Amino acid sequence: MSFRNEVPFSPSRLGAVALAALLVGAAPLVGCQGLSGMDGSIASISQPLPTDEAALRAYADDWGKRYDGNPGAKVASINYARALRALTRYTEAAAVMQTAAVKAPQDFEVLGAYGKALADDGQLEQAKDVLARSYTPERPDWTIMSVQGSVADRLGDHAGAQTFYHDALKIAPGEPSTLSNLGLSYALTKDLPDAEAALRQACASPRADARMRQNLALVLALEGKFAEAERISRQDMTAQAASANVAAIKQMIAQNDSWQDLQTSPKSKRARLAAPAAAPGPAPTPAAAAPSGAPLALGDPPG
Repeated sequence: MSFRNEVPFSPSRLGAVALAALLVGAAPLVGCQGLSGMDGSIASISQPLPTDEAALRAYADDWGKRYDGNPGAKVASINYARALRALTRYTEAAAVMQTAAVKAPQDFEVLGAYGKALADDGQLEQAKDVLARSYTPERPDWTIMSVQGSVADRLGDHAGAQTFYHDALKIAPGEPSTLSNLGLSYALTKDLPDAEAALRQACASPRADARMRQNLALVLALEGKFAEAERISRQDMTAQAASANVAAIKQMIAQNDSWQDLQTSPKSKRARLAAPAAAPGPAPTPAAAAPSGAPLALGDPPG
């Protein structure tokens, strides 16, 4: 699903939660990918979900009725859970897939969908266990590996997360959803030059979405590249919202010594020296002009 929501936030809270919120949004990022290795009887699983909310609700109702007729049935469970995840009804989706997993505890596709639903619902330790059992070493699934990375990031294991992302990229080189997750992982460890590089690569893909661009804008703003951050944000939101986001991040940096330290870190210095001089841009909106509760664009794609 395309970018849908702009999540309200308070600028005073951004320093503590902004990057963590990004990772919460990252978990479902690859959840809508079609499941591989399926026979024709379940080909419908790989079809795109409706993007219109009314159509999506109708789709969920239809598959819900089929699920009710045979709880735990593979096709109905996976399709119904996908729709519920797209509607952010994560707890229901996890319950649906739990029933299916009880019926088919060795089915990799069922386990993969169950693990993704658990990750969406914040049941991270259980998601970690289920996802690890949803493919074999000789037949890895990059969509699962990318979700494993986001779960590891949210559990604080950033090195492990980045290993998952890099392994997923070996299978699906240039995949923007995985690159976006990798960029967010770097951002969580305050490695902003590598975060920027990964997110720029993600956004260069024709399949990049608005959330990826807003994540790049956030990282650019954290690096002090305010004019470029605002320009990128304006591709997907109003000029006022883009200005408010950048102003709020500037306020966060000014109030947080650990973010100020990034500007003097050896890696950041090397990145700035290696980068070409930026062309003069318009002055960013002063922080005082940012409206309270300005939106930070962190919409959830479908699961």
